[in-house]
Amino acid sequence: MVAQQSSVDSFTDFVVAYEARLRQALMASCGGERGRDAACEALSYGWEHWGRVGPMANPVGYLYKVGVDRARRELRRKPLRFDSVDSARIPDVEPQLPGALAGLSERQRVVVVLVHGYGWTQVEVAELLGLSRSAVRNHLERAMASLRRSIGGPL
Repeated sequence: MVAQQSSVDSFTDFVVAYEARLRQALMASCGGERGRDAACEALSYGWEHWGRVGPMANPVGYLYKVGVDRARRELRRKPLRFDSVDSARIPDVEPQLPGALAGLSERQRVVVVLVHGYGWTQVEVAELLGLSRSAVRNHLERAMASLRRSIGGPL
């Protein structure tokens, strides 16, 4: 009974510490609603398999991949779509940004949204995705260049 409670406490601590970051990453990868659903599915999977997932070196990265895999089934049926920009956020947010983000590769989109949208460091993104910092920097530079071409202005 004590070991079971310890496992529950461990998972609860994990969710408190990392749920928001996991959700942000999956929303960057899969779009708003789909990303939120993928985060729920990934955390459900994590709960069911916590004895194996919890001790991993990077449980957030593993659950991110679980969430992406679950969301990919849905992405095959419906194209990626980001929520349109609320008119109250213009001019702070470029109205063409959702479409331009959808046009990036998944890696580039995740990197640029996490770094510039959510304020993650390149090191944090590298850890989540299992990439080197230089690979993250390259994806970020390419993504920003593509967004500039697509939107037609400074970003």
